[in-house]
Amino acid sequence: MSHHHDSELARQDPRLDISDTYLFRGTTGTVFVVNVNPLSGGGGFHDDESRYEIKVDTDGDAVEDITYRFTFQPPAADGSQHWELRRLDGPAARDRFADGTVLLTGTTGEPAQTPDGLRAWAGAAGDPFWIEGTVVTAVKTAIAQGTAPDLADFDPAGATNLFAGTDVQAIVLEVPDEALGGAGAAIGFWGSTVLATDAGGWRQINRCANPLLNTLFDLEDAEQDIDFNATEPAEDQRRYGAEILRAAERAAAAVGAVPDAAAHAARVRDLLLPDVLRYEVGSDAVFAVDRRNGRGLTDCVPEVMFELVLGAPVKLGLDASSATGVPGDVFPYLSAAGARH
Repeated sequence: MSHHHDSELARQDPRLDISDTYLFRGTTGTVFVVNVNPLSGGGGFHDDESRYEIKVDTDGDAVEDITYRFTFQPPAADGSQHWELRRLDGPAARDRFADGTVLLTGTTGEPAQTPDGLRAWAGAAGDPFWIEGTVVTAVKTAIAQGTAPDLADFDPAGATNLFAGTDVQAIVLEVPDEALGGAGAAIGFWGSTVLATDAGGWRQINRCANPLLNTLFDLEDAEQDIDFNATEPAEDQRRYGAEILRAAERAAAAVGAVPDAAAHAARVRDLLLPDVLRYEVGSDAVFAVDRRNGRGLTDCVPEVMFELVLGAPVKLGLDASSATGVPGDVFPYLSAAGARH
């Protein structure tokens, strides 16, 4: 997973740990995917005063204007869970005490749909993410130490997907384009998980948008009171911009592939912060070095992120065929759980 186990609370309960988010054009509308860490051991979704939220920014300020909120009931005898989906708009989208409007209810493993075409599905699925452990460790180390990645002993012919054969707990929501402003509208998306506190409030446990952001940059450090997952995207530039600027400049300078490491680092900071996936409604999704418009299920995002940060390509020796299962062309698009090549 590109975002796994990066907060202390997520380590305590991986069911609330978002591994990846995706945003792309489906067969009938715009698709939002939130995958939860497969290290949950197939334990389903958290069901005790918790929420899984799809946040949508419609005016470019990295503040949510629409929230789609999923909640889950305890598992039945067969392991299935009943879920409920609500929509909240405007100020209510940012108010975790607001009730919103119930749009749909359903059961994990079964698709559900409203008369106007909104579709939702939740359950276990094959993890579409792939990465090579040796490569990501080398890149992460290089960024942390301000050096070039050391891949002298890496043989691409022996590359293996670190998460081959793993499943995720997935939430898939397909929204009619008209509900998001229509074709051509610019939106931003991030996923978050929330847990009730003993004091009667809500604590954000995890948030995720751009892949690998919190893997490549250490934005979570309890000893220094840095808690990326508890903060909001609109705060990202102020809170984390300096660290990304410093780390990207040192690493890019060490690699030596860009003429101006400082200017390159400033571009990296502005591309990655605020941590929001941007997308043009109705268009084809692509997450590439030269264009980022949502994120498809088969985009090779690790190589894109490595090149964006370092200014030079770093290859994994893998492609989409290394992922668990094969994504489909029909809703809910993810491969079935337990899929193997």
